[in-house]
This record gives sequence, structure tokens and C-alpha cells, in this order.
Amino acid sequence: MNNDKTPKKLSTSLKTFFGIGDFGFTMMSNIDTFYASYFFINIAMFPLAVVSVMTTISAVVDLILSCMYGAWMNKIRPHKWGRYRSWLVLTPWLVPFLYALEFLKIGNETVSIVLMTIAMITSRIAWNLPYIANLSMINIAGKTTEDRMSLSSIRMVWTALGSVVYSYLGPFVVARFAAAIGEKNSYAATAFVFAAFMAAAYFAHFKMFEGYEETGEEEMKRLAAQSKNAGPGSAPKVSALAAIRCNPHLIALIVSTTTKYMVLFLVNGIAIYYFQYISHNEGLFATFIFVTNLLGIAASYVSKYFVAKLGSKRTVFLSYLAMGLLMIAAYLCFRSTILVIVLMSIMFFAMNLTNACDPELFAICAGYSSRKTGFDTTGTVMGLLTVPVKFGIVMRGILISVALGIGGFSASIDPAAADASVQRGICIGFMIIPAVVVLIGAVILQIGYRLGSNE
Repeated sequence: MNNDKTPKKLSTSLKTFFGIGDFGFTMMSNIDTFYASYFFINIAMFPLAVVSVMTTISAVVDLILSCMYGAWMNKIRPHKWGRYRSWLVLTPWLVPFLYALEFLKIGNETVSIVLMTIAMITSRIAWNLPYIANLSMINIAGKTTEDRMSLSSIRMVWTALGSVVYSYLGPFVVARFAAAIGEKNSYAATAFVFAAFMAAAYFAHFKMFEGYEETGEEEMKRLAAQSKNAGPGSAPKVSALAAIRCNPHLIALIVSTTTKYMVLFLVNGIAIYYFQYISHNEGLFATFIFVTNLLGIAASYVSKYFVAKLGSKRTVFLSYLAMGLLMIAAYLCFRSTILVIVLMSIMFFAMNLTNACDPELFAICAGYSSRKTGFDTTGTVMGLLTVPVKFGIVMRGILISVALGIGGFSASIDPAAADASVQRGICIGFMIIPAVVVLIGAVILQIGYRLGSNE
């Protein structure tokens, strides 16, 4: 660790390649996003109700555990290479093996269901720990708003690039493995390969961050000296609840960020219905995804310039307002597919502008909670960045079902024969519900989050 009074400057490798781990993470996690349900239903031949129970159990457990990872990192004894940096190499190597088990049917149906559910839960644990450590290192290495935004921005560029590359490489790799070892094993093989790449990419982050965080031995010596100087029994105890309870700004930020991810997963999940039942041109769905991913790269790159002019909070607030207005406008002209694609793509651009701001806003909250509680809450607070994502995943199925139910949707309805009621219900889920949700998020952020970059 750099012990000089002047903070260590960000290296060229961090400014350029930090985010390659998130590139790998995106490539890996998209296997689950796009193929898990298909594998469970069409390959493993599990009943729909069973699949629903499996995915819901794993999602809920993942959500609960996501509230605890950061606080646990703060509480335990630091490992050899640092409290956070160590996790970039401790568990990623487990992910390829655990993740592949999610796509392997072993034994009879009951055994397979249990093993796959366990694999879904344990693989998330193994990849969430380095994911949160990776986010925490933004706050450790970036000592100024400019440095943190530089890291966050390049990270989101790599993340968006991962989505673009996956759209072509993912299906290609699955198809190649299917031809070589059969479709039944192709998904496990792809999951293993992509997860192995993710582990290697996180190791690259581990090397890039060398020297930015004190080692475990250095931290223990510092804590021992502080405890000796302060007197016996005076060392503060880490409390995740205390870090949250003392910080109303953090609570408002978590809630407002959750609305964004509810919009993300709802819009992505229901978009296919728009192109099937309203546009009647399912081929445009792939175009829509490709355009939004390209705009995601552009938004991630320019976000630091928006923040330099507007600040993180104002960038997020104005982006949320723009998202809501764009989706309402898309609803008013929902029969014009091209116009809807344009408006919704700009909406995704606005959404991606906010992604690079989230680590900075949470980092400010981490500093605030640390001063209020008297101990380092970096891991606790930065770990909470994953909670909105997990909650958005849980809410995705519920909101899609509500939206489709409003229009009286049924899978038996021929897309070409869908009436106005069905189409309106789909558009309400695609545009109106997410618009209302994100506008509520904008209000909560504006009223509830009142910290500045110097807090």
C-alpha cells in the first residue's frame, strides 16, 4: 500500500483496462439470463412449476445474502492481499465448476433439481464476493471524485462491450459445443469456459490493484496500534445495521437505484412481447438489443463528462426524468415500431449514463457512514450496490405477470390476432409501469439523497 500522504495516482492499466473483469462477468452471467429457463424446461424437461420454484428460491436467497456480503467483508479478519483485493482471487476459480453444475442433469429428476438449485445458490456466492470486492476497490483506489468516476466510467464501457460481444459470441459458442458434444452438454461447457475467462479477468484486476490497498498484515498492525493508543475496549464494533441506520441518504439511494433496475429487467423481459404481438416483426427484437447495447457503450464513455458538468446526483436525477418522459412518449406512439425503437433506445442511453454514477454515490455514502460510526464501512455500503439488482430480478416476473394480466394475455392467443386490449396491456408493461417506477425513483433521490461529493 502507498503510505505517502499523497494518494497513489491511478495507473494507465487501471484507466484503460479496469472493467475487463466486468466484461467477463457479463459474458458469464448472460448464459444464465438467456439459457437457464430454456435448459430447465426444454433440455432437463422439468415442469414449469418446478422451474418457477427453483429460480425463485435461488433468487430470494441471493437477494438476502447480497445484503450481508459487504458487512461480512468488513467484519472478518483481512486476508493476505488486503481486505477487499484478496477476494478477487479467493473464490472466482470456484465459479466455473459450480456454474457448470447448474446446467448438468445428474441422476434422477429429484436429485437433479436439488443439485441444480444448490449450484445456482453457491455459484452466486462464489461470484458475488469478488464482484463486491471489485466495486469496493473503486473507493479504495480512487481517492477523488474524478478518479472514482474514471474507474466507474471505464468499467461500464467494458460491461456494455461485454453485452455486445456476448450477443454474437454466446450463441456461437453454444452452437459449436452442441455440434461437438451434444446440445445437452453444450450449456454446461459454455458456462464453464465463460466463467473461467471471468476468473482470469478478475485476476487481471487483482494485479492492477497491487499497491492501492494495505495488505492484511499491514491492516492488522495498524488496527492493533490504534487499539493500543485508544485503550482497551474502545475499538468500535462493525455493524451493518448501524452503517445503514445512521445514513438516511443511503436508504434513499438504495430505493431509487432499485427503481432503475426494476425498469431494466421489466423492459428487457417484456420487450419480446412488443415485437411479437404489436410490431409483428420479431426480427427487430435483435436489432433493438444491439442498438441499446451500442448506446450503452457510448453512454458509459461519456458519463464522466456529464458528471463533470452536472455532478453525479444531478446526472442520475435528470436521466431518470428523461427515462420516464421517453417511455411515456413511446406509449403514445406505440404502433410506430421504428419510433418506439428510437425512443426506447435513447431511454437506455439515459439509463446507462447513471450506471457509472452509482459507485460514486455509494462511495460518498460509505464515507458518511464511516464518519458517523467511527469505522470503515466501505465493504458494507459498496456491497449494498448489488441489492437493487437482485430485487429487480425478483420483481421482474411479478411485474411482467401483472402487465400481461391487465390486457388479458394468454399464450394461446395468436400474435397476429392479438386485440387492442392485449396490446395495451403489453405496452403498459413495456412503457407505462417502468415510466411511473423510475419517476418515483427520481423523486426519492431528489428529496432523500442530500450528500455532496465532499461529504
